[in-house]
Amino acid sequence: MTADSAVPPTVENPGVFRYVLGFLLVGAAWGMTSPFMRKAAVNYVPLKRAVFEDPSVGVVKKFFLKIIYAVFDLLRRPSYAIPLLINLTGSIWFFLLIGQAELSLTVPIINSVAFLFTVLGEYLAEGKGVERDTWAGMAMVCGGIALCVQSKL
Repeated sequence: MTADSAVPPTVENPGVFRYVLGFLLVGAAWGMTSPFMRKAAVNYVPLKRAVFEDPSVGVVKKFFLKIIYAVFDLLRRPSYAIPLLINLTGSIWFFLLIGQAELSLTVPIINSVAFLFTVLGEYLAEGKGVERDTWAGMAMVCGGIALCVQSKL
């Protein structure tokens, strides 16, 4: 065994472009999907099931069955399941990013970018317009991101 083999390999810094791309992808995965999941959940109408009409079934059991059936029914609907899958994928990307990027930058930037993408997602999913106050808030969020980044340089 030589002295060179005992030295662990160095991890290469991915670079600013990859960090920015990662921040945008996670923010988009979290922000864009939330309005679509909300729309699918709001439009959810529970199916009528015989177990809920049965008087011999206890109240507690009915309560838990309603929750289980609601989750099962929502996950079977592509309008809910696909955005949920993308959202959860964003959580995996986030986990990978916080292992590489600086935590004090990663968390506020990604959450801020997610807000910006949520506004875009609401427009696409529900046709909601963007009001003047929202535009002002989005500009302030971008300014806050710039300040966070500038403070770390």
